[in-house]
Parts: sequence; C-alpha cells; structure tokens
Amino acid sequence: MTMYNKSLKQLSTSLQNKDISSVELSQYFLERIKQYDGELNSVITLNEEAALQAAAQADKAIQAGDAGPLTGIPLLHKDIFCTEGLRTSCGSKMLDNFIAPYNATAVDKLSQAGTIMLGKTNMDEFAMGSSNETSFYGAVKNPWGLQTVPGGSSGGSAAAIAARLAPLASGTDTGGSIRQPAAFCGITGIKPTYGSVSRYGMIAFASSLDQAGAMAKSAEDAAYMLQAMSGFDEKDSTSVNRPVADLVSGLADSIKGLTIGLPKEFFSAELDDAVRSKVDEAIDAIKSAGAQVKEISLPNINLSVPAYYVVAPAECSANLSRFDGVRFGHRCDSPKDLEDLYTRSRGEGFGEEVKRRIMMGAYVLSTGYYDAYYKKAQQVRRLIQQDFVNAFKEVDIIASATAPSTAFTVGDRTDDPVSMYLSDIFTIGVNLAGLPGMSVPCGFVNEMPVGLQLIGNYYDESRLLNVAHQYQQLTDWHTRVPTGFEQE
Repeated sequence: MTMYNKSLKQLSTSLQNKDISSVELSQYFLERIKQYDGELNSVITLNEEAALQAAAQADKAIQAGDAGPLTGIPLLHKDIFCTEGLRTSCGSKMLDNFIAPYNATAVDKLSQAGTIMLGKTNMDEFAMGSSNETSFYGAVKNPWGLQTVPGGSSGGSAAAIAARLAPLASGTDTGGSIRQPAAFCGITGIKPTYGSVSRYGMIAFASSLDQAGAMAKSAEDAAYMLQAMSGFDEKDSTSVNRPVADLVSGLADSIKGLTIGLPKEFFSAELDDAVRSKVDEAIDAIKSAGAQVKEISLPNINLSVPAYYVVAPAECSANLSRFDGVRFGHRCDSPKDLEDLYTRSRGEGFGEEVKRRIMMGAYVLSTGYYDAYYKKAQQVRRLIQQDFVNAFKEVDIIASATAPSTAFTVGDRTDDPVSMYLSDIFTIGVNLAGLPGMSVPCGFVNEMPVGLQLIGNYYDESRLLNVAHQYQQLTDWHTRVPTGFEQE
C-alpha cells in the first residue's frame, strides 16, 4: 500500500518496526504539501524546521521503547489553534502578524502524545463561513474538483486530508465546520460533545457552540486522535470534568441490535435526491450489520438555522471586540485619535463576512432587541435540545445526510449569504444541543463525495465511532484518493 494511504495503525507499526523513521515520514508529507498544495491552498504556514526537530525526538522515544500509538505521526492544525512561536492567523488579516506566546491545550495534548505538527491549515476567517472562501489567504480548493469548494470553516484541514497531505488534522465545529467539509471532501470528521475537548487557546467565534475535533481518513484514525485531544482542562471554564472514555477498544464491537433514528425532517425537500439515495444505501449497509432503523421526528429542528444565526453572531460580536488594534493584531497606520485607531484597524482587519456577523450580533444584543431576538433564540435552542433528548429515549444513534448537496462551485454562493448558511441546515442543531456528531464518506454523486452524518447522545462518542468503523469495514469510500493526488 502507498505510504500516504496507510492507516494510522499501519504507520505506527511501520515506525515501531523501524521500517521508516518519524523524520523520514514527516519529510515525506512535507514534500507532498510542497508538491500539491499550490493548487489547493490548504496550508497557510509550514512548520518544517520545528517539525523535523520534533520528529527526531519522536524517533528517540521510539528507540527507547517509550512510544504510544501517535508517537511520530505527522498532523496539521487548523489555524484557529494558538501555537507557540508559530503564526496563528485565524484566516484573517487582523491576525496576519500574530505569533502566539503559548499553545492551545488541544495542541499541547497532541504534542504530548508524540504527534508532529507540519503546519497550520487555511480556514474561513475567524471560522465564519461554509465554503472556505472568506479567508484572507484566498479560497481553498476541493481536491475532488478544483472548481468546487471544500466546505468550511475547516476546509483547509479537510482538503489536506483528502489529498493525503497529512494523516491527521484538527478542526473546529461551531455549526457544522468539521462535518460539512468532511462530507464535501470525502473524509471522516468528528465533533465531540461540547466541553469534551478544551477550548483554551482556540480563538473564539461563538463560545457556547465552538468545539474542537478530529479529521482523518477513517473513524479508527479519528478515534486515536480524539482520544488524545480530550480531557478536562482547568484553564477552560466550559471544559467538562469527567474521565476520558476509551474510544478505540470498542471500535470492533458488533452493532447488532442498535437502533438508528432517521429524522423525517432531514429527509425533506431540501435534500438532493441523488445524495439521499447514497445515504439510503449507507443506512442499508448499517442495517446489514445488524442495526435496526426507526423513523423519528425532531419537530423544532427547522428553527435551528434562524436560532443559530442569532446566537452565533451575538457571541461573535462580543468575542471579536478584543481585536481593536491596541494589544495585538492589525493596527492601522498613523491613527488621528483613539476612535480612528479602533475604526480603521477593525475596518481594515476584518473581512466582509466577519463584519456582517459582528453587525448582526451587535444588533440582536442591543437595547430593545435582546428579548425579541437573543433571548427568543436561546428559548428555541432549548426546544431543539429537548427534541434530541426525547429522540434518544427511543434510538441509539441518529443518521442523516451531512449536507443537502455535494460541494458547490467556487463563487456560486458568495453573493447570497442565506443560501450559503443553508448548506449547514443538517448540522447546526447538533451544536445548539451540544451533542457529538460526525460525518463519514458514503459514496459519490457526479464524482463528488457524499457524507453520512451520525449523531450520538451526550458523551457517546465511542458508540458513534463504533458504528462509523463498522460501516467502513463494509465499504471502501474512505480509502478513495482524488485523481491527480495518487503519486508517491
């Protein structure tokens, strides 16, 4: 098997058996990035020198017999995670010159597990977007069709995994930003239960929705990565203090007798017929492994997009107020006074989509509108959450399409924000409820990948990954590599 398509377990075995060193493996993927990323634009900053130094340390740990499953494995981090000594831009001109003085907890945990950071991936500016077209560094292209978007906001990570530029990549998911690009790019992505992975050092967009997660070729690879990232962090007030579940040992368990819920609202007119047929085939495959299927209803789920686009901009307007040209980030030239400094620094530093959401957020939080919009959206959010709680009394897992269509053409929806927002219609409710969700590849329509979304109950990531892994034992969609990226 070609090196780039080996599973994490196979790469780890090759490293332990000294068939390849971590330095050689890291150099191999760095060369793939240099060879292929010119047309994809998935990586903002390479970390070549430090990566090779870290790989040399990993080789010493392997030599000493002091290695875990992730020791020496290269990865990429979404450029929303602070990385000490390396630029953390958040895809924005505002932070183009920002070198973080510390690591995000998720970065530290993966580093302690022995991974090698090759660089930072491109993303929608401040994670605001569904297509990876709002980045200051330009749009990312989907390796399955360079004229199409990779999804967003973690589109750089998704495109890099699809093109096999790294075995693993981190992502963040505020309303579908791991799952939707995973679907568009034909990879596996998982967003865990809110609070499972520390948000410390992850630059905030909407604090009650943002969650870090793992992006990889397969559910098995994602399980190893997510296990290493997870755990309580006293530096994050939203971090949940509970033991980290074993996400790997149950992957091979039978799924016989599990009940899969199919929400009728997700198999509606919004869903492309060809995408639906691929999702139906995936559900049939899961049934063939012994699971049963039941139709369920999430009666308030159609309110998730309007509720999200009140809550998320409100929180973003508060979180982004710190970017004012005073302490860090972009500062305008020769300000006349303090107001001019604020106005021009923010005006020059933020892109159009970020400005749009700040303005929306400031409006819904303003006097006289708070109760009418923000408070009402939070009440609707509670109804959506209760719908999921009720559904999980009847079923073990909920399944649907991840996105209503395959990846759309670059530039297709940039002038129509509402149609762009609706590409997350099946994913947003999961964030509003704080549930774990993932996307796995389940086929192709017109040579573009389709994603199957699996939603679990709180802290039930191990069962989600188990169902996804069992499905991937029956199919090979996750092993497919886009045409033009297969050369060693």
